[in-house]
Amino acid sequence: MSIITPNINATVPVIRQLDDAAINRIAAGEVVERPASAVKELVENSIDAGARRISVDIADGGKTLIRVTDDGWGIAPDELPLALSRHATSKIDGTDLLNIHSFGFRGEALPSLGAVGRLKITSKREGHDAMTLTVDGSQMSPPQPASLNSGTQVELRDLFFATPARLKFMRTDRAEAQAVADILKRLAMSEPSIRFTLRDVSSDKDRLIFDYLAQNGDLLDALHGRLLDVLGRDFADNSLRIDATRDAYSITGYAALPTYSRGAAVMQFFFVNGRPVKDKQLIGAMRAAYSDFLSRDRHPAVALFIECDPHMVDVNVHPAKSEVRFRDPGAVRGLVVTSLKHALAEAGHRSSTTISEATLGAFTPERPATPIYQMDRPSMQARTTAYTSQAPLEASPQFAEAMPVFARVDEPQDIIEAPEARDAQAASDQFPLGAARGQVHENYVIAQTATGMVIVDQHAAHERLVYEKLKAQMADTGVASQALLIPDIVDLPQDACLRLLEQTETLAQMGLHIEAFGGSAIAVRETPAILGQVDAQGLIKDIADELEDLGESQNLQARIEAYFPIAAPTPLCPLFLLAHPLCRSGGGVPKTARGV
Repeated sequence: MSIITPNINATVPVIRQLDDAAINRIAAGEVVERPASAVKELVENSIDAGARRISVDIADGGKTLIRVTDDGWGIAPDELPLALSRHATSKIDGTDLLNIHSFGFRGEALPSLGAVGRLKITSKREGHDAMTLTVDGSQMSPPQPASLNSGTQVELRDLFFATPARLKFMRTDRAEAQAVADILKRLAMSEPSIRFTLRDVSSDKDRLIFDYLAQNGDLLDALHGRLLDVLGRDFADNSLRIDATRDAYSITGYAALPTYSRGAAVMQFFFVNGRPVKDKQLIGAMRAAYSDFLSRDRHPAVALFIECDPHMVDVNVHPAKSEVRFRDPGAVRGLVVTSLKHALAEAGHRSSTTISEATLGAFTPERPATPIYQMDRPSMQARTTAYTSQAPLEASPQFAEAMPVFARVDEPQDIIEAPEARDAQAASDQFPLGAARGQVHENYVIAQTATGMVIVDQHAAHERLVYEKLKAQMADTGVASQALLIPDIVDLPQDACLRLLEQTETLAQMGLHIEAFGGSAIAVRETPAILGQVDAQGLIKDIADELEDLGESQNLQARIEAYFPIAAPTPLCPLFLLAHPLCRSGGGVPKTARGV
């Protein structure tokens, strides 16, 4: 009996050459993953063209429209059709693939975009007339005269209309627009001398997302001004200047103080020869430098630029050019670690301005609006007289004779145990942890089971019972909230506000009620009552960081589950017949790492 292998066809396949349209669509799958990828490729071309102003317009998150306009040197009319051919570029001549000084060099972006969308390029080079050219699904039309003062305008409509399957993997319009903004912010940090503008021109709105003006001065001063626009004043005021050199590598930029840490790794930016990258080696070196200053659940904020000879780094190792490979990775790691540690050591005990202001405010004595009335304490003689008058009288002999006589504790007695008591004791032995028989060191309960003995940390057991009860309450009725007399206003970037407002219902179930407060601010109306006094500013920022990094946040739930009110011993388990004194005192303690 012959076995047919399903992976082997009955007929021998024939090797054939794919047409240009199929080749371009295949290449587009690697180069253009989402609208943000298309914006990245087009803006990098504008930067390579020497533009000083770059304007980006998007509609429906970039799915419907992406328009990039620059004032660069443009494309000559006779070179315009060639620019849309595969592997046609003016960045390199092909003789040395390591000597790369530009963002783009492969010549794949424009033909790939023309293969999966409707692309229109209008360009004018000085001394030539403006021309326009349209590509619709790899079908190119002849160049036509156009009207344009200078530079180039690239308009991409209906992205992935030629590959409808890719549209099913797109996220919401807001998520795609946020990805476009993130890409453009990274490029804006890499080129502080260029003005970047991003506008949403969807049919239902026309909104300016940001407009970063060109910065003047030397590299670090211009970078500081750009970081002030992109990352906010808090980072700019609480960051340290980094400037160091080792061997063939140099590093510049800014690193935040340890006290200005984030709840997620969302404010870590690395650039190699001006190119934004996400390199695990650089991230590991940064974490090693901050390891002595930050706990494991906090993340540093940095914007670091590494410069080296192009031959010392290979940028052609990833389709999106987001990863690099250094010739001497040990030298780069050592440079990052030593430069950051040196800057942090020089800062000494300096703390961020947000922490300093909060600490000084805590030390400021509060002055009550009205004087507090305090009663005079009675003298010792008055208290002695009161105690004497309230003391019990001695019992008379007649009263003593009438009292019943009890047996001494140390005298042997015949104890007759009732049948009900025996049944209760037998039932208690069937509990998973048995019946409590004694207490050791006022903390450990000795319990008896039907087959042995169990020693339980009663404090940890009580916390576990309260924890399970709290989870059941959260599942049934949610978390009780405490309304604030004066709402806390938290200023955040606009994109962070939008992400938080999308989670309004989820946060409300956890007892945190927020609402928009106009512009880029969030008003905190109510906080979880179980947390007591809450730092709303820090909590909201940590949640925003997690939403940006992971798309969801467990910060608030973790804080609620980490707090346990110590209540009266629960009757659910006989372990607590001998209750710890702390369990009767009230108050609250954080959850410990101990278990039952």
